[in-house]
Amino acid sequence: MRLRTLLLAVAMCLVIGTRADAEDTAHKSAVTVTKTEHPRKRLDFSVDIPAPIDEVWNCFTTREGMVSWITPDAQVELRPGGKWLALFPGAAPGGGTILSYAPQQQLTLHAMAPEQFPTVRKEGTTAVFTFIALDDSHTRLHLSQIGWKSGPEWRRAYEHLAIGNAMLLDQLLNRFLHGPIDWSKETK
Repeated sequence: MRLRTLLLAVAMCLVIGTRADAEDTAHKSAVTVTKTEHPRKRLDFSVDIPAPIDEVWNCFTTREGMVSWITPDAQVELRPGGKWLALFPGAAPGGGTILSYAPQQQLTLHAMAPEQFPTVRKEGTTAVFTFIALDDSHTRLHLSQIGWKSGPEWRRAYEHLAIGNAMLLDQLLNRFLHGPIDWSKETK
């Protein structure tokens, strides 16, 4: 049951009517979510992880790291133009293409939306993950998702990912609070 819930949550996330410039908590969690409508639409997420920056970085930039918290299989090619994909059993992959990176500082993706948003999935958004060492054993992870367009499907994807990406970062936090996921136990 936990696997199904986790995979659904992650699938909802990847790529990934509020008042203008309003902060809005879309998901009750340790993740701070800020929705901005003007001057440019964006989603911002922030979470403090009880782990050194190199460990958090590795969770994003290696296959083994991604498998430890997001999915039973992943593909990471850490280079501009490389793939950053969470491979879900029986579903389309989530993630996107790496646009740029600065080791232990920033990872920028051309992100795909979930399948139920075909136009947004095809055109994509930009997801910028920023890694900030708070001290030797704590890292702040900030995600900015930009490149939103107008239209009903874009609005639905924006609202969906405001919740889904918060759930994604909660899952990363849980990986450091409770240890890596043992997928062999999760599939039972």
